[in-house]
Formats: sequence, structure tokens, C-alpha cells
Amino acid sequence: MSELPGRILAIDLGDRRIGLAVSDPMRMIAQPAGFLERRAGKRPPLTALLAKALEVGATAFVVGLPLDEAGEDTPRAVEARRLAHELESRTGHPARLLDERFTTSAALRAVKEMEGSTRGRRGDVDALAATVLLEQALAAGGRLFESTAATGSEGQRTAVGDEDGDA
Repeated sequence: MSELPGRILAIDLGDRRIGLAVSDPMRMIAQPAGFLERRAGKRPPLTALLAKALEVGATAFVVGLPLDEAGEDTPRAVEARRLAHELESRTGHPARLLDERFTTSAALRAVKEMEGSTRGRRGDVDALAATVLLEQALAAGGRLFESTAATGSEGQRTAVGDEDGDA
């Protein structure tokens, strides 16, 4: 029997919280995996992220790449690239960057469509945004982790969408 591809841990960096989502071992289904609190002005909690990756059995990572409306890097994009590089070098598992421009708005829209409230649930929204990010990665199939993807700085492969806006 062949080995399963393994779980992907998706990370949506925010100023106050880091949303997390995880795939199933076949990389077909994305589900929220909680969030980590983040101290303002501090680097992402790498130790906590590595512990979460170990807990869920992640064999790959997708890190949200914050781009502006024109598709250019924002100041936080450097941080996302650094985090992807650290995750890859510390675990030996691939870490890919994926355009996260509209993940939070999609998560907020989903909560609103379910007639829910975000009051007191911002962490849940962040985890849902990470789930949207992971769903985009899963929709790309194996392409995100193939060598044909464009390479970002520091060696991570980057997927920022095709001409139709799809990853």
C-alpha cells in the first residue's frame, strides 16, 4: 500500500492571532485547527507552531502571503517568507507561500451567511481564514508542492494565483 501524502498545516498570520487549519492525510479536506495568540510587535511563536505541526502530524505547510491589492508584497510579507523558511529548515517539510489577500473577508462572509456573530470569536475567524487558505491550496492539487511552481525568495515556492485569480 502506498503512503498517504500527509497533512498540511496552513498558517494565516495576523497582528494579534495566527489562524491555523489542517488537511486530512489525503489532502482533500480542510478544517480549522484553532489559533495562537500573538504578542503585538513580536515574531510569530515558532516553538508553538512547531508543536502544533507535531501534534497534527503535518508533513507540509502553507503560509499565507500578505500581498496588497496590486499583488505586491506588504511589509508583513517579509515575515511570512521568513516563517516559511524557518518551518522548512527546522522540520525538513516543504513550506509554500500562498496569496492570502481575501481569506479573512471570505471567512467573515461565511460567518455572516450562517447568521453568526464574530463578537468574541475573532480567533475562530482567524482559524476559518486559515481554512480558506488551505482550501485554495488543496484546490491547486499537487501543483503547489511541485517543482514547477515559481520560487519565492529564500527558496519557498510561491503560488499567487493564475490570470483568473485562482491558485
